[in-house]
Amino acid sequence: MKEKGRILIVDDDNYVMLSIRILLEQHYQDVRGINNPLQIETAFEENHYDVVVLDMNFSAGATEGKDGLKYLRQIKELSPTTSVVFITAYGEINLAVEAIKEGAFDFLVKPWQNEKLLTTVSAAFQLNRSAQKIEELTSKQSHLTSLLDAPFSDIIGESDAIKSVLEQIEKVAQTDANVLITGENGTGKELVARAIHRSSLRNQEVFLNVDMGAITETLFESELFGHKKGAFTDAKSDRVGKFEAANGGSLFLDEIGNLSSPLQAKLLRVIQDRQVIPVGANDAREFDARLICATNAHLSKMVQQGTFRQDLLFRINTIEIRLPALRDRKEDIPLLADHFLNSFKKKYHKNGLFVPDYVIKKLTKYDWPGNIRELQHAIERAVIMSDGKQLHVGDFNLQNVNQTEGSGIESFNLEDLEKWAIESSIKKHQGNISNAAEELGLSRGALYRRMEKYEI
Repeated sequence: MKEKGRILIVDDDNYVMLSIRILLEQHYQDVRGINNPLQIETAFEENHYDVVVLDMNFSAGATEGKDGLKYLRQIKELSPTTSVVFITAYGEINLAVEAIKEGAFDFLVKPWQNEKLLTTVSAAFQLNRSAQKIEELTSKQSHLTSLLDAPFSDIIGESDAIKSVLEQIEKVAQTDANVLITGENGTGKELVARAIHRSSLRNQEVFLNVDMGAITETLFESELFGHKKGAFTDAKSDRVGKFEAANGGSLFLDEIGNLSSPLQAKLLRVIQDRQVIPVGANDAREFDARLICATNAHLSKMVQQGTFRQDLLFRINTIEIRLPALRDRKEDIPLLADHFLNSFKKKYHKNGLFVPDYVIKKLTKYDWPGNIRELQHAIERAVIMSDGKQLHVGDFNLQNVNQTEGSGIESFNLEDLEKWAIESSIKKHQGNISNAAEELGLSRGALYRRMEKYEI
């Protein structure tokens, strides 16, 4: 089976060019020969070539090989990943070696052996394919990184509270200071940690996330410090711990407030010494990782209560960044809602959906005890459950937003009662407008008009 490769042969000796072409056409799908090197640029404008087989001399009587070097440079400028194989006379071998230093893949001596030519071209072709894959992956990584690394692209908001957080990130990112990120669950602590890493001098290295609350005491040392083969029953091979794995990059220890006192002591020793000793090993191993920790606990209170070591707290919070709860930055809710809506519209193929202003106003009145994470999940649910092009308050299944249950129907006027009935029916049918309208004896259009009237 022929390789899906493009080979270009450049030789002013038509017999040589034709001989190589006939040989290579048995193994590659696209083989082209040209006898004038001035056509190289045109050839590359028409196609990309994986391998070029290039003669060293083109001028009449020339033996110094300058032509070959000149066209090698041209090919590399046109297509840096293309592999160039020289065809040279015995006396030009020194020049061929020089050409390899300038980027040629290899050279063949005239007269050549067909097996040698095929082997050389095959190796050049494989090198080109590898170079293309690397270039493609690098390009993808660069593109993704540019999207992620737009200044704090994942942190959305224009409130004074979030602007203050962004200013702190910018100041601390360029240092190697240990950072403690505090705030309620769902406020975006990991996003801030990643933003610090991406804005730091370590941004080309690994960012490693460790959920401290998910690691059992028995596996703590093995997970964080590593272990040697045979150190315990299930240690069937050496394992690198998280501290070593994050070497050169950033190590994010989430929920650090969940550590027991013995584990706090072990962690403190490692942070102080900047060394780990894998389980079952005798020698310490140094590491160089930027430490970022996070917690939803009040560590200062825990220190007073004796449940968190004060010396460990001093070590991990050279800088503390406290994230505001969503209820303290409600002016950011419209931006966040729009961001999540656009994301989920694409995910669930509901591109026409929108959130009317009266619904946004309702969302900003809600306290969001689960913070940004709750808002994200609420919008995802609303997108999934939506029937039409417009999202309604009932689609979000929010709790305690101007609810009237339990306040006594006798205190309602007629409009209050109608609003209560609509809200109750929509909630009962889990946001299904058609079923709610049928139960209320209304058409869908009439129900939508009443929902807009009562800002439901």
